[in-house]
Amino acid sequence: MHIARILQENTPSFSFEFFPPKSPEASAALFEAIKELTPLKPSYVSVTYGAGGSTRQLTHDLLVRLRRETDLTIVSHLTCVGSTKDEIAHLLASYEASGIENVLALRGDPQIGQEKFVQPEQGFAHAGDLVSFIKQHNPSMGVGVAGFSEGHPDTPNRLKEIEYLKAKVDAGADYICTQLFFDNRDFYDFCERCEIAGIRVPIIAGIMPITSRKGLSRMAELALGARFPAKLLRALSRAENDEYVEKVGIHWATEQIRDLIDRRVAGVHFYTLNKSKATMHIYESLGVRSSDGLKNNAVDMKLF
Repeated sequence: MHIARILQENTPSFSFEFFPPKSPEASAALFEAIKELTPLKPSYVSVTYGAGGSTRQLTHDLLVRLRRETDLTIVSHLTCVGSTKDEIAHLLASYEASGIENVLALRGDPQIGQEKFVQPEQGFAHAGDLVSFIKQHNPSMGVGVAGFSEGHPDTPNRLKEIEYLKAKVDAGADYICTQLFFDNRDFYDFCERCEIAGIRVPIIAGIMPITSRKGLSRMAELALGARFPAKLLRALSRAENDEYVEKVGIHWATEQIRDLIDRRVAGVHFYTLNKSKATMHIYESLGVRSSDGLKNNAVDMKLF
């Protein structure tokens, strides 16, 4: 199902994102982990690439298998990293032939060994260029783009940041999905700045529950500039071990999502860390259920 229709019919939408498998064995295990969450009937699921576009083929094969063997709606990540225009056109054609009709268009992280992103020869320099290419050559494809509630790490000028984001939307993006954040005030401020700039597409809130101290450190590395509120850090400091860290993280994420739902967010995107436990607990705490009888796993999430 096209992402624009999904977001129109489901407010809020709930979606899941998974990290890429690094081996065929890991890919099979991830397939089973994703299947564990299918009873929740997510609006869609996505799987990222590895750093610099590594694991691209494994990700592609996993998404095609998910599309073939489940009723899940798939959103494929697509980056500018290490790919020519012809290679991207071939990948888009492969996805369309497999019934995958939605992508998240990203510039992507630098390749391994590079400190900054380098435009590939015969490739794209910006995500906006990639969006334009997709809409020109695959006009029926649904396209999402990334947003940064706390600011893009490569664009300290926040006026320019919104200007670049609007260019991606004007190029044809159907929605925006934000990087993870831990303070909803940052998200609401971001949404308001988008509104002022004339950005009218749905904005999906990216949420990642903290499940361990090691995971917290990794989040700080992956999401450069991520702001951890002092109140959250104080609660984590009281946790005796990772069991309690996970409880704090799940509680914090649940309260974030509860507030987002109350403020009528367009959707919530769970960065799952390839684990179903935290996501399941959040659903249970919120009292969220999916309506029966909906076609193509489109989700009408309601509160009891």
